[in-house]
Amino acid sequence: MSIAYIALGSNLGDKEANLRQALKMLLVKGLQIRSVSSFFKTEPYGVTDQPEFINAVACVKTDLAPEKLLKLLLDTELEMGRVRLRHWGERNIDLDLLLYDDLIYYSEKLVLPHPDMQNRFFVLQPLSEIAADKIHPVYKKSIQTLLKSLTDGDE
Repeated sequence: MSIAYIALGSNLGDKEANLRQALKMLLVKGLQIRSVSSFFKTEPYGVTDQPEFINAVACVKTDLAPEKLLKLLLDTELEMGRVRLRHWGERNIDLDLLLYDDLIYYSEKLVLPHPDMQNRFFVLQPLSEIAADKIHPVYKKSIQTLLKSLTDGDE
């Protein structure tokens, strides 16, 4: 079994209920949820003229290969009614595969670790809550250190 970290986000409808529903669906689909961060209110990233988000991160155990896990996440988004109207736009649910064990992986469909996670407060804040000491496989720094670097840069 592998350990993966999944980012969850929503900024449409009942945002917290959307995250809870996604977690339930992931359980039904066979993922073993080991831990879930608190839900955090965050500002939009990229396209800022949209409602604020609720974000969280879940740690799961899975026997699915990385691309199969990605497909499960994308299928879950579709089943929940996600429509992609614009890049970084509004969404009722967003599920991103952040980390899969300590794998560094590149394909047409998937890059691991998530290629921009180190720049995203809305990812690092909840991830740090459940995996502060986890080492980023590329940057060789803990999640807590990456978060501190990001927040220190904002001061």
